[in-house]
Amino acid sequence: MLAHVVLFRPKPTITEADREAMFAALRVAARDIPSVRRFVVGARVRHNAGYEALMTADFPFAAVMEFDDLAGLQAYLRHPQHDQLGALFYKLQEAALVYDYDMEIP
Repeated sequence: MLAHVVLFRPKPTITEADREAMFAALRVAARDIPSVRRFVVGARVRHNAGYEALMTADFPFAAVMEFDDLAGLQAYLRHPQHDQLGALFYKLQEAALVYDYDMEIP
């Protein structure tokens, strides 16, 4: 299984309508792109754990998508819904980190 992990920080100037559009685009991508096996989005939780002090940058949101394999991830990245999501995402984000992980246990 491959995980596509996106940590993101929206621009402080985005409107509530922009924010809703961004999360709506995420929901559409999760629903309409066939290779997506699981798609979750959430807000960062802070609870005074020691490791929180090590974080030099704040990313208040995360999205995690799961795919069966690399071909599924690549199909997601080439899908027209992803193109629309990406355009909106880049317009509204101040910063983001995106990583792909092979989640198979050796």
